[in-house]
Amino acid sequence: MIPRIHRQGSKTLGLLNYLYGEGTHEEHIDPHLVASFDGMAPDPGRAPSVTREDLQHILDQPLALLDADQRPDEHVWHCSVRAAPDDPILSDEQWGDIARRVVAATGIDPGDGAGCRWAAVRHADDHIHIIATLVREDGRRPDHHRSGKRAQAECRLIERELGLHQVAPGDGTAAKRTTSAERHKAEREGRQQPARDELRETVRRAVAGATSEEEFFDRLAAAGLLVRKRAAPAGDLLGYKVALLDNRNGDKEPVYYAGSTLAPDLSLPRIRKRWAGDAAHGQNTGPALSSPAAARRRAATAAWQAVLVIDNGEDGQVAAHISAAGEVLDALAKTSAAHTRTELRQAAAVFERATRSHVKAEHEHDRVLRQAARDLVYSGPALGRGEDGATTAMAIDMLFFLVTATAHWHAKKEHAQQAAAAREAAEHLRNAYRAAADAPLSVLYQRGLRLPQPLRQKQAAHLRAAVPELAEQILVEPGWHALAATLADAETAGHNPARLLAEAAGRRELGTADSISDVLVWRLRRMADLPADATTMPNHSASAAKRRGRPASPTPSRDNRPRQTR
Repeated sequence: MIPRIHRQGSKTLGLLNYLYGEGTHEEHIDPHLVASFDGMAPDPGRAPSVTREDLQHILDQPLALLDADQRPDEHVWHCSVRAAPDDPILSDEQWGDIARRVVAATGIDPGDGAGCRWAAVRHADDHIHIIATLVREDGRRPDHHRSGKRAQAECRLIERELGLHQVAPGDGTAAKRTTSAERHKAEREGRQQPARDELRETVRRAVAGATSEEEFFDRLAAAGLLVRKRAAPAGDLLGYKVALLDNRNGDKEPVYYAGSTLAPDLSLPRIRKRWAGDAAHGQNTGPALSSPAAARRRAATAAWQAVLVIDNGEDGQVAAHISAAGEVLDALAKTSAAHTRTELRQAAAVFERATRSHVKAEHEHDRVLRQAARDLVYSGPALGRGEDGATTAMAIDMLFFLVTATAHWHAKKEHAQQAAAAREAAEHLRNAYRAAADAPLSVLYQRGLRLPQPLRQKQAAHLRAAVPELAEQILVEPGWHALAATLADAETAGHNPARLLAEAAGRRELGTADSISDVLVWRLRRMADLPADATTMPNHSASAAKRRGRPASPTPSRDNRPRQTR
């Protein structure tokens, strides 16, 4: 349940006309009172003989009793309270009780018998509007300092008592929400999302891995945005605004949004802080000369290093790595194949909330992750198959752990909204992983099934020696065959499987992973520099059969492999 204190005004009748009108897009249905200061205010919505002027006169009566020089210039207080989309539809009586609690909590009508006059209007199933005159019955001004915070606290209590969706308390670092007018405009024009949200996403992607203002503004232009720069008289660039080419106002002019209004960390000064240490530390400023698969391997390695920082680093370092992780997610979503792109885009969009808190980021520590984002952007689009597809699964697997570690860190810091956002992003990554990993893990599963029995038993012995506490659990997982094939591949490549497995398992706890086998497969293949796409690897069964002089066993169908879960 979200309460919102709107800007104070000076025209009671003007606001009543809006509340009892059809709405800007005819979205107001059956406007009527659900509560008022005395329970007897006239209702122009339900009583044909009552006008809006009648209600305005009642509400403003304490104002009229004051001398002209005592009246406040802006006396109209306006608060909307909106339920969550998945909440049940509340009755008028319930909304009336909510309105009474909100005006009491905010100091508008604290229950002392001399509070402000107010009325609560409902014109939709999911929200109400409360209008009040900011003069008490005794002529004094109400104590409504920090009314927004007080309303939020009361709504958290209401949510628990009524069993409604519980909103995580905010800390003032969230991006500005889209307005109802922006949402209705998007619906009317057939847009998938409001212009503000589309611009925020586009600007975030332009920031990902960029190292200079010139590159940043070039990316904005390449994305098709209109850009308006703001300069000081001396010529120094102070800020910027962006607009969609086809988003116009009533005068057919583009609707511009300043970077700071899209999100606090998208203002030009805040973006510059990300670049501050790049040149001084020799950050690569040219395009990454690598394939998409190589860029994804580097992203997986950088993500793993970031997990260690989040687990053990100082707060400023952790905040910087979380911010840069958002850039990696944006870059991966931008360059991945269609079957994973939607979930990755949603993960990046949700995780954006987790990248901002009151902990000041020390951006000189996040260069490796930001370079990984840059490599992803400049390596270009990846195919959804072969080594590109398999390394996408590898990168998502590691980013899942990074985002999960972020959720744990925010939870420890009591950053409720950020922790919730990171957990939601992890679910989107889980879905993207399933789509990306199915084909490469199926290949590995088949290779594991074809392993000669002595070789498979040998890998099981390595497993029991390296992780005795988890070995029996792993051996019954569907992914064990893929892990056995990976251990055999590592041994063929000259590695000691037991030693490599012990190192991979010891880097971070595995007990909470949905599929320990999957996690170890990607760690081992990255650490041993094995191809993520095992179709390019020699067939162990054929090699062993050739040495024994017997034909290899037939290849089982991919459909025989059980579905993997993250």
